[in-house]
Amino acid sequence: MSSKPTPRPALKTGFTHEKVETNNLLMIVLILVTIAIGGLVEIVPLFFQKSTTEPIVGLKPYTALQLAGRDIYQREGCYNCHSQMIRPFRSETLRYGHYSVAGEFVYDHPFQWGSKRTGPDLHRVGGKYSDEWHRIHLNNPRDLVPESNMPAYSWLATNQVDAEAMPAHMRALRRVGVPYTDAEIASATADTQGKTELEATIAYLQSLGLALK
Repeated sequence: MSSKPTPRPALKTGFTHEKVETNNLLMIVLILVTIAIGGLVEIVPLFFQKSTTEPIVGLKPYTALQLAGRDIYQREGCYNCHSQMIRPFRSETLRYGHYSVAGEFVYDHPFQWGSKRTGPDLHRVGGKYSDEWHRIHLNNPRDLVPESNMPAYSWLATNQVDAEAMPAHMRALRRVGVPYTDAEIASATADTQGKTELEATIAYLQSLGLALK
């Protein structure tokens, strides 16, 4: 007779790796649960970290006209070619200025960080050029930069800002933490009445990055 011990049969359970691999629905559910848990672990702590939820000293909410310009910036897809996020590298800070910090974006809903730079980063463009420079550049970029591949936005000079929509927009932003006062909301229509989309876009661009230089 053999002296080798008789191997014990493998324990069978109702939940095995093979069962997960052969059940597409179960695998999808488990993947989604894992992603959800990982996302919560990464995102939830940010709501309680003061450095990411408190504005830096000197940061102010956008005025009604600047906010209208920001809406136009989003509508025209400017974020597809321009970032608003200066990374903490010497090559970037020498070109664009102080690197971006979380407290500068507290009032931005949604963020305009972008994901590529066909054109330059715009986070510190505020005050870098005159209003007239921006007017010419938006009307026809090649009048100032002959090699530019940026499209012209000549219609902004004739389109009017939707002034009636601004109070509702500002009230919505106040619900998510932007500290607009009742007076600012009440005057939003008057502050943007008769303004062109070009004026609003320039006002927005001139406001970028001024809180931290």
